[in-house]
Amino acid sequence: MRLIRPALVLLIASRAAAAQVPNTDIYLAPLSRVGDSMVVGAAINVTHRPGYDNQPSFLLDSRAILYTAIADGQADIWRYDIGPRTTTRVTATPESEYSATPMPRENRFSVIRVERDSTQRLWSFALDGSDPQLVLPLLKPVGYHAWLDSTRLVTFVLGTPSTLHLVSRDGSVDIVRAKDVGRAVHHVPNERAFTYTQRDSGVLWITRQPIDRADARRLVRAAADNEFHAFMPDGTLLTASGGTLLRWNKIQGEGSAWIPVADLTANGVRSVTRLAVSPDGNWLAFVAEPVP
Repeated sequence: MRLIRPALVLLIASRAAAAQVPNTDIYLAPLSRVGDSMVVGAAINVTHRPGYDNQPSFLLDSRAILYTAIADGQADIWRYDIGPRTTTRVTATPESEYSATPMPRENRFSVIRVERDSTQRLWSFALDGSDPQLVLPLLKPVGYHAWLDSTRLVTFVLGTPSTLHLVSRDGSVDIVRAKDVGRAVHHVPNERAFTYTQRDSGVLWITRQPIDRADARRLVRAAADNEFHAFMPDGTLLTASGGTLLRWNKIQGEGSAWIPVADLTANGVRSVTRLAVSPDGNWLAFVAEPVP
C-alpha cells in the first residue's frame, strides 16, 4: 500500500479523461447543528486531480474516506485520512473495484468488483487492500449495495427491470424486495430499515422498507436532477440539486418538500451528486465537478 501526500496527488497522470469518464472530485466540509439549523463549513477538495474520483464512504470511526478513483483506465479504491490529510492507494488489481463500503463489526470493506470477464459481483478486502474474498458467488450482476447489519445487506441487481434484493451474507436468503429501482440504497441509521429509489409513473421516489417485512412507504420525491441521498445520524435525509444541499426530515411528513441548507457552489463547484455523512455527523463528503 503506497502513501501519497496531497501535493503528490497532482502528479498522478490522468488518462481517465480520455476514456470519457466524468471529471469529478470529492470535497469534504465540516458539518454541525445549531438548534434546528444545519451549518456546512467551507469545503476542501481532497482529491484534486483530473479524472474520476467518486463514491465516497466514511469508515466507521469517521476518520477516513474510502472512494473510487480511475487512473490509466483502471478503477481502484483509495483512502483519504482526514486528520493528517494523506491519500493512500488501497487496491491495485487487474480488476476494477467500485462502491467501497465498510462492513459492520469487521476491519474490512466490501466492493463491487468487475472481474476479468466483466462479471460484477460483491467482494471484500481487509482495510489495507489485502485478502480479497468473494462474498456472494451466485448473485450477479450487482451494481450497488448497503449493509444492514453484519449478516444482511440490500443489493441493486442490474436487469430489465433492475431489482432490489435483500440477501444474507452466506447466500441462504435472497429475496427480491422491489423492482424498477434506482442506484441509491442506504441503511437508515439506528433503524431496522433501508431506503432506495423507485420509479412510479415517471417520478422517482425515495422509498423506505423495514428489514423484516416488505412494507414499502414513500418518503419524498428524489430531486429532479439527482437520486443520490444520505442520512445524518439522527435520520435527517440529505440530497443535492444543482449546487444546493437540501434536507428532509420524517417529522415533515410524507411527500413534503425539501428544505435548502447550503449553497455548495460557493466552494467553486457545480453539479453536486453523491453525498456521504460521517457516522459521527461531523463531516459531509460530496462529489462535484470543479469549476474551471
